[in-house]
Amino acid sequence: MPVFSQKYQVSTEPYPALVKAAPGLILKTGYLMVPENRMKPNGRKVKLPFFFVRRPDQDARKNVSLYMTGGPGYSTTIGIDSIGYNSGFLKYGGFIAFDQRGTRRTIPNLEADEVYEAIKQSYREGRNKDSLTMLAVKQARDRLLAEGVDLSSYNTEESVEDINDLRLALGLDSLNLVGISYSGGLMLSMAAIHPEGVHLLLLNSPLPAFVTYEEDALSNINEALDQVFANCIADSSAAYKDLKTRFHSYFTGLGNQRMSMRYLEKKVLDSITVHYGKQELVDAIVNRLNTAQVKSVPMVIAAIIDGHAEPYVREVLDDYFAGNSSVSLAMRYSVYCGGQIAFADKSKMALQEKRFPWLAGYVFNNVSHTICDCWQVRPMQKTLREPVRSGVPALISAGDVDPWCRPGYNRLIKLGMPNAQLLILHDKGHGAGYSAGGTNYLDAFMKAPMQPLMAAGAGVIIE
Repeated sequence: MPVFSQKYQVSTEPYPALVKAAPGLILKTGYLMVPENRMKPNGRKVKLPFFFVRRPDQDARKNVSLYMTGGPGYSTTIGIDSIGYNSGFLKYGGFIAFDQRGTRRTIPNLEADEVYEAIKQSYREGRNKDSLTMLAVKQARDRLLAEGVDLSSYNTEESVEDINDLRLALGLDSLNLVGISYSGGLMLSMAAIHPEGVHLLLLNSPLPAFVTYEEDALSNINEALDQVFANCIADSSAAYKDLKTRFHSYFTGLGNQRMSMRYLEKKVLDSITVHYGKQELVDAIVNRLNTAQVKSVPMVIAAIIDGHAEPYVREVLDDYFAGNSSVSLAMRYSVYCGGQIAFADKSKMALQEKRFPWLAGYVFNNVSHTICDCWQVRPMQKTLREPVRSGVPALISAGDVDPWCRPGYNRLIKLGMPNAQLLILHDKGHGAGYSAGGTNYLDAFMKAPMQPLMAAGAGVIIE
């Protein structure tokens, strides 16, 4: 595993008003300051926001949970504006929220808002989205390099060391690491590199660093849709028993066909004509493969096939025109290009399109080989691409309609972790959580991490 042998100074400084805490709670807020590139310890520094909160009766060094959100590209702290006396993980001990380097509140923040503007422009002017996007990617890269940012230093290896440095700076023995999606894989990497700093793992829909997502993506989406189609067949009152066949036929035949509709951008007086096709139609379906909306997916598929797609395409366009200001897109490029795209085999990706012609041509990610060829960051060290071997107790969850991080990833993780337990939750999507049928399996696990969990009812499989 990678080791940063040079010595460097780690420090913290206050970050006032980062979060509000209920009276009586002990709160520390601040920036962790570490080298941007640990191989150049005297070079540029990064400042990473965190807060550490606990009740007075809780140990200041033990049973502390650290949470980072996923993406990569999302800020952790920006989604938490206040902490109550019994909030979330405070039931189990102290709680830390920590931002990944390069995200919205860190210094520097690796934004690429030029790309969001380019996508809007492509629809407004009927121009090629890919061409405009690539121009914007190059503009963002040139701007960040001119600012002195080392794009290759925004990666999983450095983020693991950020977590461990924060642990040491706060004087903590070990951590309960809480991750979701990309950060679930990041926490696994922390367990591999710094096992001394990990007490247990809580991984919600994790994307482990040792899988190659691009080679699985269409298969993942197809599996999630198959679960929806299976639900239709199992429901004796369902009107959609032949929906899978209709879906395959319609989307296979759609090809590169383009359609048009009028669209009114929010806060704009005049509507425009926009063109859409398979990409926007599949987006309309995949975007609903989540816990709150999955039951509407059969209705949406049927409506699209029957020629009533416009309300659902409008939802997709609303997302594009809103942009996603919470995601630091340049940070996402750096992490994803070095950790995933660098290892993705284009021929294997092409085989997916032959296996699933109804999904052929669908762009499932906003990071691509073309973008990464422009971005030019160094690949992740291959040792981090190896399956994690650890005896740390872990609770890992997945939703059976998650189109991105399938239960199969959980099973791959468990192969190297004999003390891991898996929750597979029915009709739940990405970020499935740890509850089903009124039972919170997290409570039982936190009380006795080595004790096998028992399913308390339908809707959950424990492996």
